[in-house]
Amino acid sequence: MPTTTMARRGLLTLAVAALAAALAAPGTAHATPPLRVILPVGAGSGVDVIFRSAQPALSKALGGQAVVIENLPGAGGITGTQALVKATPDGNTIAVVSNNHSVNPSVFKKLPYDSLGDITPITVIGGSPFVFVVNPKVPAKNAKELQALLKAKPDALNFASSGNGTIIHLAGEMMIDAVGGKARHVPYKGMGPMIADIMSGQVEMGAAAVAAVQGQIRSGALRPIGVMGTQRVSSLPDVPTVAEQGFADVDVAGWFAAIGPKGLPAAQVKRLRDALVAAFNDPEVKAGFAKRDDFLILDTPEQSAQFLKSEQNRYARLVEKAKVAVE
Repeated sequence: MPTTTMARRGLLTLAVAALAAALAAPGTAHATPPLRVILPVGAGSGVDVIFRSAQPALSKALGGQAVVIENLPGAGGITGTQALVKATPDGNTIAVVSNNHSVNPSVFKKLPYDSLGDITPITVIGGSPFVFVVNPKVPAKNAKELQALLKAKPDALNFASSGNGTIIHLAGEMMIDAVGGKARHVPYKGMGPMIADIMSGQVEMGAAAVAAVQGQIRSGALRPIGVMGTQRVSSLPDVPTVAEQGFADVDVAGWFAAIGPKGLPAAQVKRLRDALVAAFNDPEVKAGFAKRDDFLILDTPEQSAQFLKSEQNRYARLVEKAKVAVE
């Protein structure tokens, strides 16, 4: 064999080996990028706590791919969702949105995206039950007594929310409307200040996530009127649902769903949903859910799409009925 041919083959072998080493080396352009998870809520909020609890399990389910959580709160979730819809649909960016994603189209005159058309549903991960609570000095121990009180003193009592047009606001409006009473709405900037003022008596009542007020209910700092879903919760077994008390129209809970940008390929949707199902079924993650009284859904992308559409229509009716100010 000619020497020049052998030399060329030797150089080719070295080049191939060098390329393989470069591709395998960490930190190269070909390394697997992390999964970016946008949370349109602040750090420490309910959805943030829930998703961070599953972060290690999700990374494991993705074969070791890093999972980076990015909190982008603001404008009722619009800021974070806008970042999601602008992302490349390559399977490396998702967002975890909550009820406000479906409320916002009715509360804001114009959004910088189509809340249904500019996303790819992956799965509704789960939810958090709500409970209606009052300050212990309020002379009502159940929904019937609250009804009588509100009818006897229309607009004399206030109900708090975590902000105008939020799901907590709409849940409160749903409760007041169901019992046929009247009360004034007092919006707060977040759940923490709202709960603090109900406990202090600055406002008399409001809806809240069960996980956010479990301790206050057990200590007697807040009195539960009723769970606002279809079933009682394990941490408050003696607290009946509002529906059990004769008000079937009260059925609302918090939920959180994983979505991708518009045009996310079906193969990536399946990969991400399969990983989320595995992560949230991890025994440790499930134990945390049970402790907080949260519940898993983990439906299919098709079911998620239908759910998001139906929720948007449902909240549009609630916003109109409650005469929520449109921004």
